[in-house]
Amino acid sequence: MLDTSLRVPDIPTRLRAFLDQRTPVTPCLVIDLDAVRANYRAIRSALPEAAVFYAVKANPAPEVVRALVAEGSSFDVASTGEIDLCLEQGATPESLSYGNPIKKAADIAYAYRLGVRRFTFDSDGDLENLAEHAPGARVSCRFLVDAPQSGTPFGKKFGCAPDMAIRLLARAADLGLAADGACFHVGSQHTDPAAWVSGIAEAGRIARALAECGVPTRSLNLGGGFPTGYADPAPPLDVHAAAIRAAVATHFETAPELLIEPGRAVVATAGLIRTEVVLVSRKSDSDEHRWVYLDIGRYSGLAETENEYIAYRLRTAHPDAPDGPVIIAGPTCDGDDVLYQHTPYRLPTALRAGDHVDILDAGAYTASYSSVSFNGFPPLPTLFVG
Repeated sequence: MLDTSLRVPDIPTRLRAFLDQRTPVTPCLVIDLDAVRANYRAIRSALPEAAVFYAVKANPAPEVVRALVAEGSSFDVASTGEIDLCLEQGATPESLSYGNPIKKAADIAYAYRLGVRRFTFDSDGDLENLAEHAPGARVSCRFLVDAPQSGTPFGKKFGCAPDMAIRLLARAADLGLAADGACFHVGSQHTDPAAWVSGIAEAGRIARALAECGVPTRSLNLGGGFPTGYADPAPPLDVHAAAIRAAVATHFETAPELLIEPGRAVVATAGLIRTEVVLVSRKSDSDEHRWVYLDIGRYSGLAETENEYIAYRLRTAHPDAPDGPVIIAGPTCDGDDVLYQHTPYRLPTALRAGDHVDILDAGAYTASYSSVSFNGFPPLPTLFVG
């Protein structure tokens, strides 16, 4: 069972000081840029042999991208908008990898014109567009992996069968592209290091098959998915790195150039969302559960609570008070805007409208998921420390 006790977590010192001094209007996301830098350096330290391409979609704030440019990061981009953002913040075109295998021909041409030379694909159609609009570019083919333990699984939207990836990469070479190699993604928030092991084993098989066809490859893109501890702890990066390192040694005769695309692992713990209680109510006089409505919901930054995939740690203004079971919901006039009704959360019985509830480790996939103006609620603003 998840440990959703709200009396345990505390707010990081710098974020607490910022909130105490600024008392910002809620809801808002506060990002500690020093924590972003520290997380990036921890990833580099855990797996120094891998080039880090920050997944911009996790948190595309210009301030975050600019801080990572200064750290020497490369960037995994999913659209022309993210390409423009990175370049505007000082990234070089050579540091960008267009990792989205679903893209328009015009977007490929735009990226290539700006100097982007690294792309991911998983289909004949996208490959043909790359050959036409990005001649000579470095391309990786994304294949499907079975990773059921992912916190927020991708399903089968991205990637192709491994045998198809062999055919596509051989065809890429025939079309004049630089067939870099295979890539895969175990799914976001994956806590099992074995997921990377099985993916690396399949990538090694793909590389060997291509070599036999006279198509040497040089890279292996491991994607993202590196987890963050939320209500439940997650294995540390060192554990995942050790599993990756051992699998590469086992399944590749010559170690390939490694790429990783962390997003959550870079920004999640750097952020906190401060919210306010709008209403506390019960559905009947005998109902054990109270409904706690916050001024933020699934449409204003908490999209990852869909299916209750991500169980955030919470902190209230009454950390030591008696508590009881609750259902937590957002403020909109939408019946699906319920955050937690199956995950067993308990909140202080003293909680009242106007009290703050802080959502910890909320730096990833929150502001970037916030809707423009659903029900008239504005997008989630982001404030910065450091």
